[in-house]
Amino acid sequence: MPPPWSFLPHIPYPPSRDGYWSPVTSTLNWCEEDYYATIYSAEIVNTLTNLLFMALGVKGFLSCRRNGHDSIFQVAFCGYLVVGTGSFLFHSTLKYPMQLVDELSMIYTTCLMCYASFSYSKPTGFRIFLAIFLTSLAVFITLYYHYLQDPLFHQNAYGILTAVVIIRSIYTMEVTLRPRWRHSTEKDRLARVKQGLPVPSKERQHYENVRDSKTLKTMWFMVVFGLSVFLGGFAIWGLDNVFCSKIRGWRQKVGLPWGILLEGHGWWHVMTGFGAYLYIVWGIWLRHCLNQRQEEFYLWWPHFWNIPEILRANDIHKSENGGTKKLN
Repeated sequence: MPPPWSFLPHIPYPPSRDGYWSPVTSTLNWCEEDYYATIYSAEIVNTLTNLLFMALGVKGFLSCRRNGHDSIFQVAFCGYLVVGTGSFLFHSTLKYPMQLVDELSMIYTTCLMCYASFSYSKPTGFRIFLAIFLTSLAVFITLYYHYLQDPLFHQNAYGILTAVVIIRSIYTMEVTLRPRWRHSTEKDRLARVKQGLPVPSKERQHYENVRDSKTLKTMWFMVVFGLSVFLGGFAIWGLDNVFCSKIRGWRQKVGLPWGILLEGHGWWHVMTGFGAYLYIVWGIWLRHCLNQRQEEFYLWWPHFWNIPEILRANDIHKSENGGTKKLN
């Protein structure tokens, strides 16, 4: 009995061969066969999927400049672009220096986001200390990783830093926007009146509570959706590592172009790239909320398959049916 995919038009996989960048000097070599498509790219799918990283990095950087977002996020998107570019070069060449550019830029960009998360509204002395600490940490990770040349060390360091940044951002989001965590109850209002502190009217406070509750709901969707995409990509990558020989056999059977869909590390690039982009956009929106400027900016994300963006409120047209349209 022929296999169920036999009716699909396909071409056999060309054999692996030496390429322009041979020999391999990286400490990692992924499940994709080397140089089967072109001698100029060791892993063609793993290389080209980084174009999403690079495109989103440029898009995010230009959006920050166009909409006046804090400069730390422009730097973060530059780091994001370097991650995609480094990964493009690494998978094209499988050379150790390009591997370092790929992996260490992930650490540096996460350290930047860590600084953005912990330095907000802190005194100058604390910001200087935090900058020195994170720079020292990045240097230590760089030197120790180069000494060990153990990918697990890099993956664990990146995972811990990412978890710290996300947990801190979630805490900040809840404390800033959840009505019960700030001065929004009647008891709090009376206490502020007795202390002679400014108190918004009940109507204004109700408006802010409703507004911030809606914002919080959307932000939580971004967090859950982004983490699901990110961790889903990580899971696919893990399966790609564990079952590499079997997956390679499946790819040989289905042929090209269908075998491209079984490139697990390529899916990791696409899914983690989008998940990381979502996190930076969430960070931009959260920063505007911290600055009490949420009336001036709006999340443009009409459907979950669109690329979200934080725009100035005057760049958004609300349609009659409640949807939104970006004005160019």
